[in-house]
Amino acid sequence: MSFQKLDDLGHKLEALEHALSILGADEATHMAVGGGEKRAEAMSALAGMQHARATAPEIADWLAAAEEEALNEEQQAAVAELRRQYTNLTCLPVEFIERQTTARMRCEQLRRDLRAKNDWASFRPALEGIVSLVREEAALRADVLGLDPYDALMEQYDPGNRTADITPVFADLKAFLKGFVPEALAVQEERLAKRPLKPLSGTYAIDRQRELGLAMMAAVGFDLTHGSLSVSHHPFCGGVPTDVRITTRYKTTDFLSALMGVLHETGHALYEQNLPKAWAHWPLGKARGMAMHESQSLFVEKQLGRNPAFWHWALPVVEKQLGETWSIDDILPHVHRVERGLIRVDADEVTYPLHVILRYELEQDLVSGRLDVAELPQAWDAKMREYLGLSTIDNPADGPMQDVHWPGAAFGYFPSYTLGAMMAAQQWAALTKQNPAADRDLAKGDFTAINDWRRERIWSQGSRWSTPDLLERATGEKLNAAHFTSHLKQRYGSN
Repeated sequence: MSFQKLDDLGHKLEALEHALSILGADEATHMAVGGGEKRAEAMSALAGMQHARATAPEIADWLAAAEEEALNEEQQAAVAELRRQYTNLTCLPVEFIERQTTARMRCEQLRRDLRAKNDWASFRPALEGIVSLVREEAALRADVLGLDPYDALMEQYDPGNRTADITPVFADLKAFLKGFVPEALAVQEERLAKRPLKPLSGTYAIDRQRELGLAMMAAVGFDLTHGSLSVSHHPFCGGVPTDVRITTRYKTTDFLSALMGVLHETGHALYEQNLPKAWAHWPLGKARGMAMHESQSLFVEKQLGRNPAFWHWALPVVEKQLGETWSIDDILPHVHRVERGLIRVDADEVTYPLHVILRYELEQDLVSGRLDVAELPQAWDAKMREYLGLSTIDNPADGPMQDVHWPGAAFGYFPSYTLGAMMAAQQWAALTKQNPAADRDLAKGDFTAINDWRRERIWSQGSRWSTPDLLERATGEKLNAAHFTSHLKQRYGSN
């Protein structure tokens, strides 16, 4: 029976994915500096093996035969999603995968070293190599999928996402934010004039911050028997659903930075830990794309973690772990701080989408060849000045070198962040409409009903639906940016 052959294959592929995920997480957290070259070789070989197995020609025959077999609804959905994945995987030859994996890992390792030195000149050739490979990938995928090259790249992160749909939404959002950022800053100034900011003490031992992070992770629903918390250059959520690896980075001067990072990554982890276990070895059992994944992390960080109700419960936890007492009126100006800054991962929820839109626009130009890597620092600086009134011209470390995505060849990923923020606001609006007691639950530190809603409507669905369909089924409407803008107005505006 062909379905059984596909099912057996799924278990073997899951095992290879497991090994790659854990090696990748270890590389970013515990690997010795001198281990980079051999680790890149090992992961390249494993990625090649996995790709060869996942794209074997006989799979096409098995799929065709399975589609004719008497399968139940879940099995049919599993075969359909595997067919979609197989088509996307067979766009690229194994030789290309190995070449790209090696280049990607070396470029990521270089970035860690050279960003600290603000050395764009030495980094540029490596990034040029990556962009050349990304253009090659985009052309290969576009040819098979019948999509524009950039859409073909986005399809890998969010099935169903198209620039034709996203660009107008982002254009409206950009126009709104250009006017709203100054308003939010003025409102903040006005409030601080009435009640000056109580500064953070700036003495937060890393081990105490770690304990606070673990306490928050457990409270919001993270299963510590199936995951862990480490430190890395760039916070991430990796590993596998049975062993989720969360990382953050600490500043002893500011506990909120690491805490918000932990809450964000815990949002990703909750999605992974609550996926349908029976389908863990099938594409159907995986999370549905990065925009939905970001909506889960931003739901925890922004809709919950920056919600005033959350802080009624969280303050005693902070006091217990850090030994520092805050009133709700003293902490919220820090939690809701709006500031024009250079760093995307440190940006507040008002300015953050502008960082993403900047990258979305630049990477389309890079993929199409309208922009060369050599011109990137100037192009980045021009958009930074226009959108946030800041310059990076003498500081490429905090410009085009700041993110891990481009060195990692992840082009088409960035729009997911802001789509995720919009989707998170829409999910909170739908949840609170159905459960008006959600804020009261939050104030008690009770996440049960909130997590039940998300588990039923999103987590348990895996990859059964496309991103737009999953959102519509969960919230009762298509993507509606009005939920996000009204959320920003309510939390940061003058009304």
